[in-house]
Amino acid sequence: MLVSQLSLPDSFEACYLEYNRVFPLETTATHVRVATSRDPDPDVLAELEREFGLPVELVSVTDEELLDAVRYAYAAAESIIEVLNDLRTSDGFSGADDQALADARDLASQPPVIKYVNLLIKDAHTARASDIHLESTVQGLRSRFRVDGVLADAPAPPPQAQAAIVSRVKLLAELDIAERRAPQDGSFRIRLESRELDIRVSTVPTLYGESVVLRLLDRGGQPVSPDELGMAPAMLEQFKAIIARPTGIVIAAGPTGSGKTTTLYSALALRDTTAEKVITVEDPVEYHLGGVTQIPVNRKAGMTFASALRSVLRQDPDVVMVGEMRDPETATIAVQAAMTGHLVFSTLHTNDAPSAVTRLLDLDVAPYQIAASVNGVLAQRLVRRICPHCRERYQPDPQVVSFLSGEPEGGRHLVRGCGCPACRGTGYSGRIGIFELLVVSEDLNRAISAREPLARLRDLAEGGGMQAMKHDGWVKVLAEITTVEEVLRVTAH
Repeated sequence: MLVSQLSLPDSFEACYLEYNRVFPLETTATHVRVATSRDPDPDVLAELEREFGLPVELVSVTDEELLDAVRYAYAAAESIIEVLNDLRTSDGFSGADDQALADARDLASQPPVIKYVNLLIKDAHTARASDIHLESTVQGLRSRFRVDGVLADAPAPPPQAQAAIVSRVKLLAELDIAERRAPQDGSFRIRLESRELDIRVSTVPTLYGESVVLRLLDRGGQPVSPDELGMAPAMLEQFKAIIARPTGIVIAAGPTGSGKTTTLYSALALRDTTAEKVITVEDPVEYHLGGVTQIPVNRKAGMTFASALRSVLRQDPDVVMVGEMRDPETATIAVQAAMTGHLVFSTLHTNDAPSAVTRLLDLDVAPYQIAASVNGVLAQRLVRRICPHCRERYQPDPQVVSFLSGEPEGGRHLVRGCGCPACRGTGYSGRIGIFELLVVSEDLNRAISAREPLARLRDLAEGGGMQAMKHDGWVKVLAEITTVEEVLRVTAH
């Protein structure tokens, strides 16, 4: 979304900017940059030049982008500034240590506190944030959004409102606001315009008070197709082939937040749910698929991955997705299901594809079971895309390029984002996956059964055609999709 870096003059009302299809973005040493979706009236340009004292440089955008930017800017001006001022001037806020439980409930229900929390969630969703961090520090409560995997500052409340805001979030998530010495987890649901968000809340006690993280899950989100994940054509064909098999297990590997669940949903979307029984066990359910039975994990009610998976296998499924194999019991049941005529999709937290085999061994799965059941492992990371609005060519450090590409490099020009209002100064907008796909061959089967070391498994996989994740990242750098720094950021381990 376009975001203005300027304080918009009072004379420029939202209706004036919408009618004339102009939106001031920022000033440079020589110009004021103004977004427009059509040829603006010369009188309007002259007024902009008079107001800012600089010549106008026009930036072409779509009508939808411009109108969204105007409405967002004026909604923020009428809400964030006013709410923060209300919080600063409100009486009665006090520190958490001397605040009685009744006072905490009253303060958490004050209009400025409610507005701030609601607005923070709305702004996070608008910014495409996956998480909101409310961190208790010696200066007060720090607010940050995780956008495209990287944290960025958000509007912070005054220190005196810290306890009230934390209490407000805990009340929404039905947590015990009197308990400030132990971690707590909860969730709540909120409607933003036409969309519903499921929000998971985690609190932990820290030196300066409780810190809170809110995970935003869009209930209206739709799974992407494998064609949209960003795989190379040859890898995509291999991936489609292993998920089309009638039995076995397909594993998506990578750290938290690397897009594993999205990948598995894209695989599920290729199965014929009219002819097959498809069941998922998840914590939580992140996408909603028609024709698929989706079961959320509920540990308080005794519904763990392992217990749910046992029950699922009595439901006569053809395809089962297990959100995560995090313990020996779940891993063993999933592998046995794959060996007894089911197709199983699941995830593991490993750095690369060959390491998924050793991780299953660590989870007490027998080597012969792994060799007999695993169809393939797709390891992945998410890298940020270069912002399309501020792309520039530059000459990178040859040593850094050589480290990623594995070849002597010099004199090559690449592309990066220099930072602009559209990308909030980051130089990036959106994300894409980088992958490595291990397809289990006969040679790998024998090596797994013989418990050969990880280095040997990796050599056999690469000998069988597996390309390392860094190589896929380098291909996307050369295609001007991402940067060398991004690929190294997510693959350095």
